[in-house]
Amino acid sequence: MKKVFLAVLALAMTSSVLTSCKEMEKKAEDAASATENAMDEAGDNLKEAGENLKEAGEDALDKAKEAGDEVKEAGEKAMDSIKKAGESIKKGAQEIGKDAKDAANKVAKEVEDATDDN
Repeated sequence: MKKVFLAVLALAMTSSVLTSCKEMEKKAEDAASATENAMDEAGDNLKEAGENLKEAGEDALDKAKEAGDEVKEAGEKAMDSIKKAGESIKKGAQEIGKDAKDAANKVAKEVEDATDDN
């Protein structure tokens, strides 16, 4: 009877350990599945972050190009203004020089006429 009792006790313990192992196997499978899902989600998030970063970089490059174009245009306008101002100054200087030459010639003519009369 003692042997039967020990056999039943051993069978109960084995059954309990077997049930426990099956539960652990199920928990391990669930954990593996959850880990796989988390890894997939993390991969998707990284992919999305990469796409967002790429888009932000492209936007920044476009803005930099626009700013460069605006600076170039402003520089060209400034050069045109400087060129026009230089031409205006040159024209004014030429007119002043012509007026001074005419005045000098007039004075020389008056001096010549005055000396011829004497």
